Amino acid sequence: MASLSYDLTLAGLSVGSAAALTGIGLIVTYRATGVLNFAHGAIAMVCAYVLRQFTAEWHWPLPPAAAVTLLVIAPAIGLLLERAVFRPLAVRGGAQAQTLVASIGVFILLVGAAALLWGQGARADAPTLLSADPWAQLATAVALALAVGAVTRWTRFGGELRAVVDNRRLAVLSGIDADRVAAAGWAFGSFTAGLTGVLLAPYLRLDPYGMPLLVMEVLAVAVAAGMRSLPIAVLVALGLGVAQSQLTRLHPPGWQEQLLQTAGANLFVIALLVAALILPGIGSQDALPRTATARVPTPPGAWIVATVLFLLPLGFAGSDLTTSVQVPALAVILLSLVIVTGRGGQISLGQAAYAGLGALFTALLTAGRFPGLPELPHLPALAVAVLLVAPLGLLTGWPAISRRGLALALATFAVGVGVSRFVFAQPYATSGLTLDRPAGFTGDRAYYVLELALLAGALLLVTALRRGRTGRALAAMRDHEEGAAAAGVRVPALKLAAFVTGAALAALGGGMLAMGQRAFDAGAYDPVRGLLWFAAVLVLGSDSVLGALAAAALLVGLDAGTRGGVAAAVIGLLAILIGRFPGGPYEALREATQYVRRTPRLTPRGTHLRETLRLTRGSPVTTEERQPPNPRKGTRERPRARHNAPAAPYPQDTEGAPGPLAAHHITLAYDGFTALDDVSLTVPRGRVTAVIGPNGAGKSTLFHCLAGTLRPRSGSITLGTTNITALPPHARTRLGLARTFQQLAVFPTLTIEENIRVGAEQTGRHASRTLRLLSLEHLATHPATALPTGALRRTELARALAGGPHTLLLDEPAAGLDTAEVTALATLLRALAADGTAILVVEHDLDLVADLADTVHVMTAGRIVASGPPDRVLAAP
Repeated sequence: MASLSYDLTLAGLSVGSAAALTGIGLIVTYRATGVLNFAHGAIAMVCAYVLRQFTAEWHWPLPPAAAVTLLVIAPAIGLLLERAVFRPLAVRGGAQAQTLVASIGVFILLVGAAALLWGQGARADAPTLLSADPWAQLATAVALALAVGAVTRWTRFGGELRAVVDNRRLAVLSGIDADRVAAAGWAFGSFTAGLTGVLLAPYLRLDPYGMPLLVMEVLAVAVAAGMRSLPIAVLVALGLGVAQSQLTRLHPPGWQEQLLQTAGANLFVIALLVAALILPGIGSQDALPRTATARVPTPPGAWIVATVLFLLPLGFAGSDLTTSVQVPALAVILLSLVIVTGRGGQISLGQAAYAGLGALFTALLTAGRFPGLPELPHLPALAVAVLLVAPLGLLTGWPAISRRGLALALATFAVGVGVSRFVFAQPYATSGLTLDRPAGFTGDRAYYVLELALLAGALLLVTALRRGRTGRALAAMRDHEEGAAAAGVRVPALKLAAFVTGAALAALGGGMLAMGQRAFDAGAYDPVRGLLWFAAVLVLGSDSVLGALAAAALLVGLDAGTRGGVAAAVIGLLAILIGRFPGGPYEALREATQYVRRTPRLTPRGTHLRETLRLTRGSPVTTEERQPPNPRKGTRERPRARHNAPAAPYPQDTEGAPGPLAAHHITLAYDGFTALDDVSLTVPRGRVTAVIGPNGAGKSTLFHCLAGTLRPRSGSITLGTTNITALPPHARTRLGLARTFQQLAVFPTLTIEENIRVGAEQTGRHASRTLRLLSLEHLATHPATALPTGALRRTELARALAGGPHTLLLDEPAAGLDTAEVTALATLLRALAADGTAILVVEHDLDLVADLADTVHVMTAGRIVASGPPDRVLAAP
């Protein structure tokens, strides 16, 4: 028994060493570049294939073949990716979500290219670089970790690496060559990926799909280490490897043995689920790149062309018609991503799991094998399967409430991998399972007609969601989540609704696909397929219904008419273009044609100036906007007469409104630094209260506590007699508190009118009066982008006022405005205050504060040190 335990421990150390190498490579790449390299497993697979090509096909000796593979080709792949894909993103200031999309594109491209070059079958003749004795692999992993730690801690390059990780732009200004640091990180990360691939290939199935996915399951090691600590990554990898081997010794009776063996064989998957769903997430940005279809209207006649193309297969016969049956089903699956990713802006890499569950549940229900439910005909079984899968969308929807960007991508990917391993790959769920088509629709042509009917229903649902109030709220959440919450959108509930709807549509499409193929094929819903679908929808128009239809036709057509892997290669290449060209292939095509067309054009600065002049001539906000600054004092002359002020958008009912907003002895600290220290403040109705102070005084922290985006450690926030300390921002908005942001928080993919409607619809009001009040009627149909700052500031203020608030919180509302615009803003705010609105302004413009405020609070070091009328407070030294 002791010998068996020792042998299992050695086997576990071997697996753990390979996992440690993967973790080291992922962490180094992430620390040097900020990129979570989803392509790590694909690079490992390509290097394993290259070494096999050298030795098995070209008959090179193993030592030189391994040296060329690991020391030349693997680092060269990393350098090529850094130079051609990720460096342009870094120069453009690309967000984490954009680099994620690019790395997924690289993953899919390499998988497709490997399938084209070496075929989709598994290879069993990969050369063995190191013996089965785990000590050499363990020594390699430990030596690499120690070397990286030593370089990071004690060399100049290590200091540059830490500087680039902390703040790339500041490091560049300090004279550090950030590109060199990033290139070194990519080269080393690719080297570790190649080493992992050639070490695992002799003991695992070497194929284009299995090995990349298996390597990516080891992401848990890096995530558990917080993407920073190499010692923790090595220890976690070795611990999981040994535990996975030791679990094979246990053989409990009955069903427990099957469960234990399944858990033991997938221990890294369990660790990935725990790391992605429970441990603190990495990354915070979640803005996906906007493709051109999100901004360009649908061309005339596009729907007619799409309808004709989808009706054409009715005239096909034989294998062409059989292949065409897959297109409508896949289109329904991809429509689920239009709702979740395209409209809702949530990264979802696990939609294939929901599609597979829809297919599996449909097959189980038609066979009478679903626990607790009788045997059902095919169409009712499909409907019930959709209803059963829809609530499971909470598996990915719930993490989306608190996670964004990379953390959400990992969570959804982990769910997809978990469902694939613990459901689709288990014999108890899928063995002996058959599935046929509904009665009366067994023929290909008849079933295609049924699919078209179901697709039409899905299209109507998605179109209705995108165009209505829910669609505007989803777009607002996608463009600026905090701004949507400030407008009153229930962001957590909306995220859950998006994921549940997406899961239902994916289940419907998965059931249709399985019935079309007359079988449940687990391989059709594996996690790699989910990555491919995600990338396809993104590159062809994530917020476009036509884009989803085109993606379905392209995926099925390429794989059916060519060698396997072409679809993956094409979609991967297009996904990489999303990173280099945020407008997608449309922008790439436009840039390519610019070399042919030599039409004179204005520069971006000239275009902006022309637009500014046009708007200024066409629609001054008020007559006071043309008033020049006072040449004697260099300050703005602003009229104080309140009778000249415009009417408020919604007259306030001061008798029925709640009491004033107040902070009572609130305290908040960050990592030992006290941002607020026993601060008390009241925002009375009908008056303008200003908070001023130097940078770091605590003004913004106080503002965020009042708005609900931060919760004080002690003290309370009240609205009249109601304690609102624990209420989220959207709930405070619905109680009558509205806010604006220091950095503009408009929704660029919506028009000006739609921006304002988002705020008005949450309280059942209309946007037209607010449009007139802020002089935005002539811009109502213009997208909220490529406009002067003044117009966008008025749009944000109009959205805040559209809900008819009784308390208005303004964070530096004059930032970016010229003298005329500030004068108009002051006039409007006086009118609102005269109408009974409570206004709090955090502002650096002391001229505006002096002219506007009734009470001024001065903050320093987290405390209010002076309060009173502006003439007295501002005159103090």
